[in-house]
Amino acid sequence: MYKDKKVLYFVSLIIFAVLFAALFIDLGSSKILAVCLLLPLTFLTRIAIRKRSSHSISKKEVLMLSTIIGVIFVILVEMTGLYFGFYKNPSFVTPKLLLTAILPLIVVIITTEIIRSTLLDQKNKFASVMAFLSCLTAEVLAFSTISGITSFNRFMDLVGLTLFPAISANIYYHYASRRFGMIPNITLRLILTLYIYFIPSYTAMSDALLVCAKIFLPIILLVLFSSLYSKKKKNAVKKENKLAPVGTALSAVVIVLIAMLISCQFKYGAVVIATESMTGEINKGDMIIYERYEGQTINEGQVIVFLDNGNRIIHRVVKIEKIGSETRYYTKGDANETEDAGYRSDADIVGLTDIKVAYAGYPTLWLRDIIAPNN
Repeated sequence: MYKDKKVLYFVSLIIFAVLFAALFIDLGSSKILAVCLLLPLTFLTRIAIRKRSSHSISKKEVLMLSTIIGVIFVILVEMTGLYFGFYKNPSFVTPKLLLTAILPLIVVIITTEIIRSTLLDQKNKFASVMAFLSCLTAEVLAFSTISGITSFNRFMDLVGLTLFPAISANIYYHYASRRFGMIPNITLRLILTLYIYFIPSYTAMSDALLVCAKIFLPIILLVLFSSLYSKKKKNAVKKENKLAPVGTALSAVVIVLIAMLISCQFKYGAVVIATESMTGEINKGDMIIYERYEGQTINEGQVIVFLDNGNRIIHRVVKIEKIGSETRYYTKGDANETEDAGYRSDADIVGLTDIKVAYAGYPTLWLRDIIAPNN
C-alpha cells in the first residue's frame, strides 16, 4: 500500500509539473502541444496507477440531462445574436481545422477526463487536488488562444478570458466525475467546445459576456445535480448543507465580478497602479475601479484613465481647452514635476476614476515581476 501511494504521488506530481511548465512554452499551437503531452501522461497514469472500481450513480440520467443542458446553452448563446448581431464564423470546419483544432481538442477532452477519473478513483485527497490542478492546467493550455505566457499582458489576457471559466468548469467536472463517472463530462465538454466549428455564423456577443456565461453554467449544473442526486442524510447534516448552494452562488458572483472588472468590457473596469507618478492620493500597488467614459462632463482636477500607446494611464486633468469642436485635456501625474506630453481627446479617454482599493494590486505586480521582470 505504501508503495502504491508513493507511485500515486509521484505520477500526480509529474502530470501537473509537465503541464504547468508547458504554459510557458511558445511553440505556435498550444492545442498540439497539449495533445503531445497528454497522450503519454494518460498512458503513464493508466499503466502506473492501479485502476479501482468506482460507483457511478445515475450515470445514464446525468448523461441525458448534461446533453440536453449543453444543447440548450449553445442555442441560447446563438440566440443572443438576434440582439448583438452575427458575423461569419472564421472557425467553420475545414480539413485543416479538423486536423489542427477539432481532433486535438477531442483528444484533450478525453485524456484529461481519463486522468481525472483515474486519480479520483484512488480516494486520496492529494491525488484529488493534483487531478484538479492538472486538468485545470491542461484546459487552460489547450483552450487558450494564447500560445505561451511570455509576457505579463499575455498572462492577464489568459486570466480574464480562460482561467476563471476553467476554474468554474473544473469544480463541476471534478464533482461530476466522482459521482457520475467521466462519460457525462466528456459528452458535455464536446458539445460546449466543438459546436463553434459546425455553425456558419456566430453571435457577436462580446468575449467578456461569453466568459460570464461560461462561469455561471457549471455552477448551475453543480447546484442542479447536487440537489437532484444528493444522498439521504440525517436532518442535522441537511441543515448544514443548506448553506452550500448559497456559498457556491456567492463564489460564482465574486468570480464573475472579477472577470468583468479585468475584462474592462462593461460599465466598470479595473486598473492596477504600476508606477509612482500619482503617489499621494493614489499609490503604487493600489487598484483603481473606474467608470467607463461615455461623454460625461470632465472637470479640471479630476483623475481620469486614458490610453497612451496602448497603455492605460491614470493621471489628473490640470487644464482643459476647447479648440473648435474638439476638447483637449492636459494631464499630469501628481508626483511628476512636468505635465504629460501633448493632450488627450475624448477618443483617448477610457474612464473616470471611481473607487480606490488600497494595496489590492500588489499580487498582480508581483506576478508581473516574476513573469516579465524587465518590463
